[in-house]
Amino acid sequence: MKNGDTTVIDKTILLIEDSEDIVSIVRFMLEREGYEVVTAIDGRAADKAVDSMPPPGIVILDAMLPYVDGFSLLRKIRQSDAWSSVPVIMLTAKGGQDDVLRGFETGADDYMVKPFNSEELLARIRRLLRQK
Repeated sequence: MKNGDTTVIDKTILLIEDSEDIVSIVRFMLEREGYEVVTAIDGRAADKAVDSMPPPGIVILDAMLPYVDGFSLLRKIRQSDAWSSVPVIMLTAKGGQDDVLRGFETGADDYMVKPFNSEELLARIRRLLRQK
């Protein structure tokens, strides 16, 4: 993958999550469904991924991350010509009404609160990929 490549890879999911347990669960679930999962374990790694990899089919994004928070990363994704149309699901423990509204106002396509149902997450991913 060369820098600046704008080819969207629909079977690739960028998972931006700092909890090793959540990464393991979501990776297992998605790989079992045939998706390729690329992970970023903090905001800096996610920022580099947005700058260097082709746009994935979907981004799953935590709001609370070390170094750069999820809302800032979401703004960067929405401002990127290559990434602006990539669906983003926020998957976070921040479940207050203000947090959910902030997620949607910043550009999230969907918002799920942890703990989450894995089958529901898969259904939301499939729906967003069909809408692309």
